[in-house]
Order: sequence, then structure tokens, then C-alpha cells
Amino acid sequence: MQLSMLSIRRPVMTCLLMAFFTLFGILAYRALPVSELPQIDFPTINVTASLSGASPETMASAVATPLEGQLATISGIDNISSSSSQGITRITLQFDLDRNIDAAALDVQSALSSAQRKLPQNMTSSPSMRKSNPADAPVFLIALHSDSLPISTVTEYAESKLAQSLSMLPGVAQVSVYGSKPYAVRIQADPDKLTAHNLGLDELATAVADNNVNQPLGDLDGEFRSLSLKSNGQLKNAAAYRKLVVAYRNGAPLYLSSIANVLDSEENTRVASWFIDKPGIILAVQRQAGANTISTVDAVRQALPQFQSILPDSIQMDILYDRSESIRASIHDVQFTLLLSCALVVLVIWLFLRNLSATVIPALAVPLSVLGAVPVMYLLNYSLDNLSLLALTLAVGFVVDDAIVMMENIVRHMEQGMGAMQAARKGAREIGFTILSMTLSLIAVFIPLLFMGGLMGRLLHEFAVTISAAIAVSGLVSLTLTPMLCSRVLRAEQTTATQGRLSQWLERGFSTLTESYSVSLVAVLRHPRWVMFTFFVSMALTVLLYQQLPKDFLPSTDSGQITLTTKAAPDTSFATLSRMQQQVAEIVKADPNVAAFMSSVGSTGPNGSANGGSMTIRLVPREQRLSADQVIAELRQKVNHIPGLSVYLRNPPSIRIGGMSTASEYQFTVQSNDFNELTQWHDRFLTAIRAIPGLRDVTSDQEVVGAGLSVAVDRDKLASYGLTYSQVETALQSAFAARQVSTIYADTDQYAVILEVLPERQQQAADLSRIRVRNNDGVLISLDTVASFKRQPQTLTVNHLGTLPAATISFNMSSGMALGDALKALDQVKEELLPPASVVTSLQGSAAAFASSQSGMMVLLVLALLVVYGVLGMLYESFVHPLTILSGLPSAGLGALLTLWLFQFPVTLYAFVGILLLIGIVKKNAIMMIDFALDRERDGMTPDDAIHQACLVRFRPIMMTSIAALAGALPIALGYGAGAELRQPLGVSIVGGLLLSQIVTLYLTPVIYHYLAPWHAKLNFRS
Repeated sequence: MQLSMLSIRRPVMTCLLMAFFTLFGILAYRALPVSELPQIDFPTINVTASLSGASPETMASAVATPLEGQLATISGIDNISSSSSQGITRITLQFDLDRNIDAAALDVQSALSSAQRKLPQNMTSSPSMRKSNPADAPVFLIALHSDSLPISTVTEYAESKLAQSLSMLPGVAQVSVYGSKPYAVRIQADPDKLTAHNLGLDELATAVADNNVNQPLGDLDGEFRSLSLKSNGQLKNAAAYRKLVVAYRNGAPLYLSSIANVLDSEENTRVASWFIDKPGIILAVQRQAGANTISTVDAVRQALPQFQSILPDSIQMDILYDRSESIRASIHDVQFTLLLSCALVVLVIWLFLRNLSATVIPALAVPLSVLGAVPVMYLLNYSLDNLSLLALTLAVGFVVDDAIVMMENIVRHMEQGMGAMQAARKGAREIGFTILSMTLSLIAVFIPLLFMGGLMGRLLHEFAVTISAAIAVSGLVSLTLTPMLCSRVLRAEQTTATQGRLSQWLERGFSTLTESYSVSLVAVLRHPRWVMFTFFVSMALTVLLYQQLPKDFLPSTDSGQITLTTKAAPDTSFATLSRMQQQVAEIVKADPNVAAFMSSVGSTGPNGSANGGSMTIRLVPREQRLSADQVIAELRQKVNHIPGLSVYLRNPPSIRIGGMSTASEYQFTVQSNDFNELTQWHDRFLTAIRAIPGLRDVTSDQEVVGAGLSVAVDRDKLASYGLTYSQVETALQSAFAARQVSTIYADTDQYAVILEVLPERQQQAADLSRIRVRNNDGVLISLDTVASFKRQPQTLTVNHLGTLPAATISFNMSSGMALGDALKALDQVKEELLPPASVVTSLQGSAAAFASSQSGMMVLLVLALLVVYGVLGMLYESFVHPLTILSGLPSAGLGALLTLWLFQFPVTLYAFVGILLLIGIVKKNAIMMIDFALDRERDGMTPDDAIHQACLVRFRPIMMTSIAALAGALPIALGYGAGAELRQPLGVSIVGGLLLSQIVTLYLTPVIYHYLAPWHAKLNFRS
């Protein structure tokens, strides 16, 4: 080729070109950010609104429904879901991958403003939004605790000093405060004393609000000076409220302390969190969609010393979890794997060539190709992550192939007596088209990946571009630097490789192997039908084995963190729930694999309902413990014996898909317009799914409490006694809903003044009869006079998906069960139950992504084959030769699947990528044979003689390139280091495919060539 001739003539130009590749590659490598995976976050916005004391049904109908109706009009929404529980509604909006998160946030804010007039007037907090996915795990957890200060003081430092400042750091979406207990003055009224003093709860609330005011008073503007007016209208603490006069009875003042307990307390007494066994506050830092985890964590860590300096000495700060540690370890191990692959490939080259200078020439292609791809990554805003580094590691075994083929052809001519310069020119001319064909056809394998959409496309796009760039650079290096160095470095005496006993032994062994191959090839060409029979058998076995092997989405990884979710009976009291949670904490604390953990109960942190709790557990360093899955298995046996408490453990996935936060990983949703029908069919599905063998931790977000108390007001009696429904609900809210009746305005924050009845008057239905409301005639009317009370089931949460009522059943799988098997079992359950058309079922999250990826992977494989066929057809101007080149693929696929089956790996996304890569690797062998055979046919040889000679001449480069590719993939297959769980199936599939296809294609390709050569002549349009 002209490019090779130019490089041989101008060595300085060639050297400088490679030097620039190296320089810019190093500079770009240092500038690339580091992350775990390519940017695949779905743009997600979380909307929260609260109405203190409102039931889940009220929150769903009065708050969630109008908000969802307005938000659903926004373009680009992929999924909208909501969860309404006592007093709070959370709505999660997930947009298409291509939607700009900032533009989406503006649309959401506009929709919230439009929906504001449809919401209740007395909202505790107006709808607010955050650009974060509530289902995403925090990237950084900070624990604050104190042995001497009250938890409300620790909360104040956490919320006003740390959380607000950390939220402003680059890459931070929000900082959630788990176990937050802001200071509040809590007024616990005694309903009997109120009745004795002829006072109603509504009057008490009014008295408190009227005596704690903070209004502008104006100023005095005299002739010479101006004076601002101030008053002592604010009451700052419980002591001041105790002296508050709420009424006069019998001419004497009635102080608040006479009818109520007034306490310096917390705003919410039904949440709690602990750092190990100490009460504390947890700050959970969530990154923005698209933000780099390591950069975000680094920014947080740099700010922590400044925050530590403003904390009192009595408040301790501990880092509970740092997500970047496992990412850095994983990236470090991939980098080590990359270097190990380079070393193994160079060793393979030396074993074949047994000459230092001859080894260095093709070995230079490895660093140059890898560094040449890095500037492309930089220009496309990629990062150094597991997939891009995996692409570079796999490229090590590919990029050296072109240089090996080029140099081997040149060395062969030198062994025949040519000088280095002449051999370089002739060898480059002969092999240039072969290298171009190998390079373009290998890149063609990845072209379909570039046009894939959705999650799979976003995940594999960076991988495809990175490895394609490395392959393209390797082709350039092989056509320029390799022939130039061969022409000036190699000497005729260096090509004989007769030095030393090891070299002689290796040479004799390879000569014997070549002779054996020649004899066996002659025998095979005499009986081609048996080879064709083997070919068709391998195709059938490949299809059959693929259908039988278990399918999965992504392997579980070990990030050094596991999560634990607890659920008690829906009517469990907060005190009982806290005791149960502490029992679990004692078990976790005693486990030697656990370094630290945070624990929370109540509606705080990741908990969605008041009857649950959660733990985030950090494990000790990897080398000192079992794997995360093994730790989960051990802990599950220990914690599942606590009566009345269900415990669910999870190994957080590396990719979180969907906006639903559930106790278990995989989600199955049931929907219906009729809530009663939804409940009925949800119960049927839940029972059936729990009976599926291999599924565990089956739970649901549709919880019904058996101890609900319904207040049925007789409206006729209500009117006859001169009362309104609003008075009744206000009285109930004041008594039992921790109603905020006033606000204390401090210098740096605001605190609530909360009214309720005594705790011992909030325990049974009879306590409602103690509540009295004043009617129009000034008479206190007992609540049981106008209302009756009865127990009935009550829903703890009301969930919507796509604005329709929904119930989500989540589940985990036992060890050894693949997601594909679980989904087949779910399909069988649907067929057996036969729900009506009004009941809709669907998969969510990772399960839905896996289901859609199955058809996508088959389409991808077919497209890759078609594109490679088209590229080869255009290069060889033949309809037939591409079929010959691709004939070795069934054996490669069979080898990959057999190896996965042997080592008990399911067919995951990474394993499928390995099978896809085999298309590019295996066809290289056939290209080298066929290209040489076509040249010999042009010289007058028969097709059978040409392919026989091609097989023998190309036997050494085929063995070198195949073993080099095998050596490049071997460190990945061995599964070394952090994150190896993701990479290992890919390496195993490549190694298995290469081992089998290497043997088969050496005999299959010449036989296919033998059969298809006549068809090439018939279908050749050239005259």
C-alpha cells in the first residue's frame, strides 16, 4: 500500500507521528475523569409535598392526583410514579435518556405552579422538587452523634450548617438528613383538665397562636430621629410557654402549665436513627444525574475539614460510607488487568519469535493503539470507567494482530533470502489489504452498537467507540510503523532464531505442529462432508445451548456496602419497632464482616412508611471478609428469627434503573382503575409469586393495617348541635396529628410549636370521647355525641404508576437462579391466574430493562453479522467469500456458551458482548487464509491447492494472533480484583470461544472454501 511505502521511505515522519500519538494520549489520559460506568443516569426529578395528619387516601386524592395530572403533560416523561403515605406524597418523574435535566426541571417547576391552586389551602409544605432519583443509593454518608447534646441540637448543626452547604457543592443533587429531629416546643394538653376548665382544643390552639406573634410594628419618625419599634411578642422556649395565660377562670389567670405539659422536644418523635449503637443524625449525599461520583465525593471530602472546625467538640463526625472507594479500587484493578494483558501478549510474541528486536516491533502496537484511543475518549467526553478500560484491555489482544501479521509476512520473505528493505516493501504490499480488511471488518462489528438506543445503547456506546478507536489506530500503526521498523531494525541473521536450547526446542515443536496440521488438513480435505456435518451440528448445538442456558441482566457486584430493610406489622407501635430494630442492630454489630452501619426507623431516610426501618452497612475491606453476597446469606439466617419483623437484605446493583424504592431488587406491578379490584388481584399475585421456588424476600408496597379506626360523623346530629365538619377534623388534628399551631422565629432557623393531647390519651378508641368542641351556643360538645368509631382496615400507602393506582410486588432470587428463569415463572403465574383486561401487569426497573434487552441483543447480533458481511463483501467484491470468513462463528459461539455452562455463569449482558467480540476475533483467521488463497488463485493455482498452501503459510500468524487474543482475555476471565464479577463472564466467553473455534476453523474454513469456490465464479459479475 502507498501508505506503507511512504512510511518506509520517511522514517522520521513515521516516528514523529507515533510520538504525537503517545504525547497526546498521555495528556488526555491524565485529563479524563474516573467513574464506575459510562453516563447512563436517567434524568430524574423527585417532587415532595406534605399535609400534616392527612391519611394516605387523602394525600393520594387531594395532592398526588392533581399534581400528576399537571405533571403528565410534560413532554419526554418515560415514567411517572407516586407514593402517598401519612401526611406526605412523593412523586418521581423519570425522563427519556436524551432529555436535558435542567430543561425538564423548568417544565416541572412550571407545572407545580399551575397545580398549586388545585391543592388544599392548608398544605404543611408546598410541592418542592429535587433533581435526584430517590431510589438511587447515596454516594457519601456522614454520621453526626453526641454523648452530651440533645438530638435536636445535633439536627440543627446537621441541617443548617452542613446539609445546606454540602448541597451547594458541584455534583450534589441533595443532602438528605436521616433521623432529623428539629427542635420544637411540644404542648401536650390534658383533655380532662380542658373540660374541667371549660376550654376546647381549638380555643387552646388560638390562644397559643395569638400570644406568639412576629409582625412588623413600624417605626416612629420624629423631627430629628427615627426609632424602630420592637416587642417581646415571641416566646422562645417551653419555659416561656408554660407561663402563657390562655384564659381567665373565676377571675384568676389560667396558665398553660395548669392544663398541659409543655416540653422542649423534637418536631417528630416517631423517627429515629443510630450510628452503630449511638443515637445520631445521618447526612446522605446524593449526586446529580450525570455527575461524576469521584469528583462529587472529592468535593465533599475537601469541604469536611471546614465543617468539622465549626462543630462543637461534643459532636463527633464519622464517615460511614464512601462510594468512590470501591470505584477507585475497581478502576485500579482494571488498570492492573490491562498491564497484565499487555505483558502476556508480549510474552506470547516473544515465544513465537524468540528475538528481542523482532518482539519489540509488534509489541509497540499495544501502547500506541491504547494511547491513540484515549484522545478520542477525551474529545467525546468519555471517562475512565470499567467499560472503557475493559475495551482497552480487550483491545490489547486485538491490536497486536495486525502488527504480527505484517511482521510475520516480512520475516517470511527475509527467511527466503530477501534483504530487510526489499522484504518490508514486498511484504507490506502483499499484506496491506489483509490488514485493512481485518481492521474494517472488526470495527464493523461495533457499528450496530453506535445506533442502539435506550439503556443498552448508552451502556455499550462508549465501549464500542473506545475499542473501535484502538483497532483503527492499530491498523494505522501496522501499516506505517511496523514495516518501517522491520526495514531498518530486522536483520537476516535475527530471523533464524537458532540461539539457545529453548529457542531450538520451541522451533522444533512448532515445526512438528505445522507438519501434523498439514497431514491432518490433507485428510480433512479428502473427507469434507464430515467437517460439514460437524459445522451443522455446531450450529444446532449453539442455538439449543443458548436457549437452555439461564439468562441474566448484569452480575451482582461487591461495592463494600449492603442494605437492609425491616418491616413490622402495619399496626406496630413506634416503641416496639425501635426495639426490634435495635435487636437487628445488635446482630449486625456482632458480625465480623461489618465495619460500621447506620440504622433508622419511621418515615425517615429511605423508609417509605412508619412501620419500617432501614440500615446501610459498610463492610470491612474486601481482603478481610467474605463476598457481599456471602455476607448477606449469613446475615439473613441470623436476623430472620426476630418475631414480628421481616428483614430484607440487598446487594445494591451497580446500575439503578427506575425510580421506585422497594425492599427487594426486582419489581412486578399490578394496576387497575378500581382500587378494590386492584387489592383483590394484588393479593392473588402476591400469594402466587411467594409460591415460586427460588424467589425470596417477596414483599409488597400495598400494606393494609388491621387496626385502623374510622370516625363516622352523623351530619344531622352535627348540624343540630351547631357544629361544622371542619371543627371536628380540626379538633382531631389538634389532638392526634401533632398539629403545628405556631412558629418560633430564631436567628438562623424556624421552630414549630406543636399541639397534641397527652401521650397516654392517644392510645385507644375511648380517648376520642374525651375530645370536646365548642358549638355556636358556647357549649362544649363531646366528639362521641356526633360521631361513632369502629375498627376497619386502612391502607398505609397509596401508590400510583402512570397516574393509575398500582401495587408493586418486589422480590429477590436465591443463589443460582437467573432473572430469565424468574420472569418465565412470572409469565406462567399470569397465564394461570388469567386477570381481566382491566388489570394490567408490568415489570419495572431492572426486570423491565432485562426483558427489553433480550430481544435487543438478538437484533444486535443479527445486525452485527449483516454489517460485517456487507463490509467483507465490498472489500472482496464477492457474495460468497464473506460466508466463508464467517463460517467459524457457530463454533466460537458454541465454545463460549459451553464455557459459560461449565463455570456456571448465566448469559449476562457482558457475556453477550464477549460473544459479539468473537465475531471480530474468529474471522481474522479466515481473512488471513482466504486473502492468501485468492492471491494464489490469481497466480493459476486451483482453489483446493491455494487454500491448502494458504493454511500452511498462515498457520504461524494465525496461532500467534489467536494465542495473543487469548492471553489478552485471560486476566479478565480469571476474575481478579474489585469489580471482577462484572468482567469475568466476558473474559470466560472469549477464552472458551477462542479455544474451540481455533481448532475448528483451521479445518472448517478450507472445507467451506472448497465448497463455495465454484459459487464465487458463478456469482462474479466481472467479465
